[in-house]
Amino acid sequence: MTSNHPGPGSGHQPYPRPYLEPSANPTWIGRIQPGNYQPAPGNPSQLPQQTWAGSQVPRGRRTPGTLPLLIAGGVLALGSLLLVVPFLLGNTGVTGFVIGFIASLIPLSVVLLTVRLIDRWEPEPKRLLWFAFTWGAAVSIAGTLLIQPVFALAAPTTSEEAFTYFMATVQAPIVEEFTKSLGLLVLIVAARKYFDGPVDGVVFAFTIAAGFAFTENILYFGREIASSTDPGTDLVRIFILRGVMSPFAHALFTGTTGLIMGFAARRWHTGYAVLAFFVGLLPAMFLHNRWNSMGQDFLVDYFVVQVPIFLAAALGIIFLRVAEGKLTRQRLLEYARAGWFTPAEVDMLATSQGRRQAIRWATSRGRAHQMRSFIKGATALAFTRQRILSGRDVHVHQQDELEHLRGIPVLRAAVLP
Repeated sequence: MTSNHPGPGSGHQPYPRPYLEPSANPTWIGRIQPGNYQPAPGNPSQLPQQTWAGSQVPRGRRTPGTLPLLIAGGVLALGSLLLVVPFLLGNTGVTGFVIGFIASLIPLSVVLLTVRLIDRWEPEPKRLLWFAFTWGAAVSIAGTLLIQPVFALAAPTTSEEAFTYFMATVQAPIVEEFTKSLGLLVLIVAARKYFDGPVDGVVFAFTIAAGFAFTENILYFGREIASSTDPGTDLVRIFILRGVMSPFAHALFTGTTGLIMGFAARRWHTGYAVLAFFVGLLPAMFLHNRWNSMGQDFLVDYFVVQVPIFLAAALGIIFLRVAEGKLTRQRLLEYARAGWFTPAEVDMLATSQGRRQAIRWATSRGRAHQMRSFIKGATALAFTRQRILSGRDVHVHQQDELEHLRGIPVLRAAVLP
């Protein structure tokens, strides 16, 4: 399909560098420097072959991908389970473990469905989401169990109450947020191609936190079954507290670290990522401490403090998604000027209203799956272009760009009857 707006690839005089289209930075997310801007490759079906930028892209050095990360993560997870599972069984018993496992699936499903909703149009690779989940459910739990004894040595021993309060308000926020967020640091260093913005940071953080809370809930739910004289009543009470009133508690704590690291990821520099890791731990630990510090006035603190924090976080995520949508639309408009999409297609592929209408139209013709693939393919292309314009690993991302561009006509054709 041709574009109604001739662009940089439609003639023999492409925009010189440095050049920045006036609308190239529609939002503060993903802002680019003029020196890094370059026009999108022209569509060879609409342009003379010699003007297609894709034929001039040198091959960059390919990275080994995520396979080493996944292998290392699998080994760590299996080793962690050798510590975590006996610990859980020792505290819950077999019956408590089984019931706790089943009950924990409910709040886990709520958080993961939220992750899916946030990440539905430009989903992170499932293999990395599995890495994030297993890190939270196994590796971070094992790390917490190993570090806890060090803090226990520093805890006050004047009374059991003082010891418990220290472990809940000092040890837990510091150790748990460190071990959870360490998974984010691993992802941003080893899989930076897929960790390139605040929304990605929130998605990975929520997934890690969901895994951590899942295992922790097995412990809490199962322990009520194993130790209570009225296990049914106590299980309902603890489930309401953890599964109904606070399924997103850990997600909000770690989500602040993921958000800050996501902003740092836009700079594509390992030093910024490490700095953001330590900076992001501070609000996560603070929120965790405030949650664990709620005592006799729990309900007052919950509705006056925690509920507004949750609502603010929800609004913040919506704001990030809107800003990211504007950026996606701008990047696709640049491809439209190069002949890959029509402006009407851009509105369909990059706006919430356009996507809903497109899905409804495709569903009526039995092609909803194909339309979703077309939308996701175009969104992935837009994010790839953003990586190119970041100025880092440009040649590598240009190869990815060409692969996406070759697939766009196929995805479009699959949608048409």
